[in-house]
Amino acid sequence: YDFLTSHHRLDRDQSRFLKNKTFGGNEIVAGTRRLALMNMFLHNIGEIDGEPMISNSDALIADPGYRYDYILTNPPFGKKSSMTFTNEEGEQEKEELTYNRQDFWTTTSNKQLNFLQHIHTILKTGGQAAVVLPDNVLFEGGAGETIRKKLLETTDLHTILRLPTGIFYANGVKANVLFFEAKPASKEPWTKEVWIYDYRTNVHHTLKKNPMKYSDLEDFIRCYNPENRFNRKDTWSEESPEGRFRKFSYDEIIARDKTNLDIFWLKDKSLADLDNLPDPDILANEIIENMEASLASFKEIMATINGESEEN
Repeated sequence: YDFLTSHHRLDRDQSRFLKNKTFGGNEIVAGTRRLALMNMFLHNIGEIDGEPMISNSDALIADPGYRYDYILTNPPFGKKSSMTFTNEEGEQEKEELTYNRQDFWTTTSNKQLNFLQHIHTILKTGGQAAVVLPDNVLFEGGAGETIRKKLLETTDLHTILRLPTGIFYANGVKANVLFFEAKPASKEPWTKEVWIYDYRTNVHHTLKKNPMKYSDLEDFIRCYNPENRFNRKDTWSEESPEGRFRKFSYDEIIARDKTNLDIFWLKDKSLADLDNLPDPDILANEIIENMEASLASFKEIMATINGESEEN
């Protein structure tokens, strides 16, 4: 909003549209939603006594019907969707929640995979999205593999930014930003190549002592080349093995086991330095994450086997 108003001269109708019709969102947690609405009001977006621009429903329940030109989002982390209910004894219980939507490519209880499918649905053709997602979205088998293949086919998944650890409140969280553009139906896959910027390997941030700053991402922005992303250059080569920006063709990615997009090539120097190993809680979280991903993949396989057995 501030950028548009400061860089463009808007007439009355354009200003009204920018204020009341341009932005929208969804937040299921009441307190967080109130903070988001207050932030919008402080930036002169929306009307305090008008229609709320951020809904508080479960975004995954159904296709809302509206479509967006741009989507910036950080869906909630956590592997499984669940709902809390009161049982016959009056005790609170949680039950795994699976969404069955006709617009989804596949059914899964993985929240991040469902949000990725939801974002694909509500993005206009030609619309662009930047989505923060944990590593499991890039390598999980079963439904994860299906969704990655569909995303590569139906959108131009042109860039992945590997984020460093130490930028979230939870220790050891590994996340990425996926940048993609929605495309019309086509027999050929829209993604021709995926550019990956590794800002994780050998990068160390903390929330207090060494927080990530805008200047830390300036090299990524230069490599991304927002003025013309079709004119990019690798910074990695056999002669420059420390380069952080590298492209992979569609064929290279499809040939990988489970269409795995968790791609890295830089040597982790901290693992070679016994005096500078990652914190134990980070290593423990990595082990847990890998075990959970393996268990989820096995459950997907068992569900498929059981389904085939019932049909026979």
